[in-house]
Amino acid sequence: MSQSEIIEDLRSLVVTDEDVAEFKRFDQFLTNKLEDLSRNFIKYLFEDGQISTDSKVKLKLNKMPPSGTEITIQVPPPPPMNAEPENLELPILFEDEDLVIVNKPAGMVTHPAPGNYTGTLVNAILYHCPDLRGVGDAKRPGIVHRLDKGTSGIMVVAKSQKCHEGLVQLFSKHDIDRVYQALCIGTGYTVAGKLEGSIGRHPNNRLKMAVNVKNGRDAITHYKVLKEYIGCTHMQCKLETGRTHQIRVHMASLLRAFLLCDGTYGNPGQQKDRLPKELADFLADYPFPLLHARRLAFVHPITKKFIEFEEEPPEVFSKAIEILEKVCE
Repeated sequence: MSQSEIIEDLRSLVVTDEDVAEFKRFDQFLTNKLEDLSRNFIKYLFEDGQISTDSKVKLKLNKMPPSGTEITIQVPPPPPMNAEPENLELPILFEDEDLVIVNKPAGMVTHPAPGNYTGTLVNAILYHCPDLRGVGDAKRPGIVHRLDKGTSGIMVVAKSQKCHEGLVQLFSKHDIDRVYQALCIGTGYTVAGKLEGSIGRHPNNRLKMAVNVKNGRDAITHYKVLKEYIGCTHMQCKLETGRTHQIRVHMASLLRAFLLCDGTYGNPGQQKDRLPKELADFLADYPFPLLHARRLAFVHPITKKFIEFEEEPPEVFSKAIEILEKVCE
């Protein structure tokens, strides 16, 4: 796309009295007026400084600007349809001709999406496995499941179409063992339990998921308390299903056990007021929920051998546990 074509995709809006009466939030107003853009993409444009005003009004997504405010939106050109290989650090735990097992770091997005077109696990895998194109979805080759950006831990990526199809079947039938560890605010939870509630898109916030909403999909999480500390609890969670944000939503909504540093489903600022000071200070600037995919086990779709992998949580998680152990001595 030429520079002139990029510049031409400038849009302008003027907030009216009717808009102020109809919309409580600026992001709701933008989503309504920019019907061809998703709410996630609009949020990306806002955070990237592409939505602006010449007035002295400070724009906030959760607050409507006053009537008369002129808004300018610059929409960047679409990204390439196919992800490009990138030489990124990605710990590989196992690999054969048909699949690769990786330990995804927190902060890495699984596949390209609005706001994250590069630096993803797919970009890294394409560099490591140049022949991956054509396996599964062209936009996310080899991917059969995903971890949230802030979640660390074990993932499997298919290297052949036959393996991809086999893995998809395993996940759809829930014939795969997935165990996570989390640090949650609070104590006194029942030592173990089953959390069951359908999960779907939140009716008022498209960036979140919610339980027991219309058109939600069945979801089951099994949890177990590993150890209680001052102000928080070390949990184990085992997925029976695998819905978007499942552990975070189930723990927050059904158990009222909010994951530390989860700004989407909890309030990290308030949570840290209830933690030991040393831990609160350590996590003060950490931007991701403390959630780690520790175990992945399944029957290999091609070799038919049972394979299993376990990986210790990353340093930030381990250090948090170390601090808690110390203050509880």
